[in-house]
Amino acid sequence: MLVSSTRLISFRKFINPVQLSRFNSASALAQLSPAAQYPVSEEQAVYTYRKDCVDGRFIDLNASRVVESFYKLKNDPNLACSFFTQLKESGFQHNVDTYAAFIRVLCRWRLDRKLQSLLSEIVGSKESDLGFDITALFDVLSVNSGVLIWVLDMLVKEYVSVGMFDEAIDALFQLKRRGFVPCIMSCNFLMNRLIEHGKVDIALAIYGHMKMSGLNPNDYTYGILLKALCRKGNFEEAQDVFREMVEVGVHLNAFTCSTYIEGLCSHKRSDSGYEALRAFRAAKWPIDTFAYTAVIHGFCSEMKLKEAVEVLYDMVNEWLAPDVYIYGALIHAYCKARNLLQALAMHKDMVSNGIKTNCVILSSILQCMCEMGMVSEAVDQFK
Repeated sequence: MLVSSTRLISFRKFINPVQLSRFNSASALAQLSPAAQYPVSEEQAVYTYRKDCVDGRFIDLNASRVVESFYKLKNDPNLACSFFTQLKESGFQHNVDTYAAFIRVLCRWRLDRKLQSLLSEIVGSKESDLGFDITALFDVLSVNSGVLIWVLDMLVKEYVSVGMFDEAIDALFQLKRRGFVPCIMSCNFLMNRLIEHGKVDIALAIYGHMKMSGLNPNDYTYGILLKALCRKGNFEEAQDVFREMVEVGVHLNAFTCSTYIEGLCSHKRSDSGYEALRAFRAAKWPIDTFAYTAVIHGFCSEMKLKEAVEVLYDMVNEWLAPDVYIYGALIHAYCKARNLLQALAMHKDMVSNGIKTNCVILSSILQCMCEMGMVSEAVDQFK
């Protein structure tokens, strides 16, 4: 259904000037989106008022008419975005209802980047500038649970990205207060970032609230929970998590196994970490390169170099290729132990396997040689 050039010119007069290209066919555009199940007529696609624009300012507009305009533009997100921007630039003060109306258009078309940009603007604005509290926005959007969940999911990520964890937690539980179950991905994202910022207890508390709300953890959730418990050294509770995963039928993945192994090794329990690795492997649970890397790094930090090399050979026997970080850890540990011959042998083995050396590895070797009084040999070695 083609939109006539006369009607398009009329609309452009209303939001003069529009700096964007428009699809020639509204129906063709609708076919590209799930929004096609909500057809609108040509009369709804474009909308003008008797009074247009004077000296670059919109006149005869109030919030209710702007909301109505967004509804009529729900099948034309490009013009809706232009309308929102030009209203703002003309001095129109958007309120909670107009923001909500525009957000519905963005959610309808899954315009994540534009929605994220808008939420970033809202988060970065003072309440006095916005003219409303963000909880008021939730109240308006809660009419449609799908829109509310989508917005809060992105809002949690926006808050976390700027370090506003309290606001992120409050936004997450706004859903619970309104009788909705939070999105598991939002919970996972928030918990993981809390742990990375040292807020382990808060992450564990959120997990507890998730379970009480009836939200079922997925494999990634369990992996994050294991990370939190391992950071606190609660390895017995971590083992209980594995048992729970098996009982509820959640498949273990490489991330889950590696997280537990790394946790043991980071607490100077690399022997237990290697034992867990072999037990997981015997049970046919997924083990990746990262698990071996964690154990080798653990043994190197504990200066158990014989065990570290044993894990290296074990890894190769499993047809997993060591990378530069594994070789670098071993070379650094040998240099720290003043075992220059083994460090050079390991470096030679690394290069022969097609792995390029780097400045960190070379610095370890050169520093070791210099500290052993082999300055001239150090120059000859890498000249």
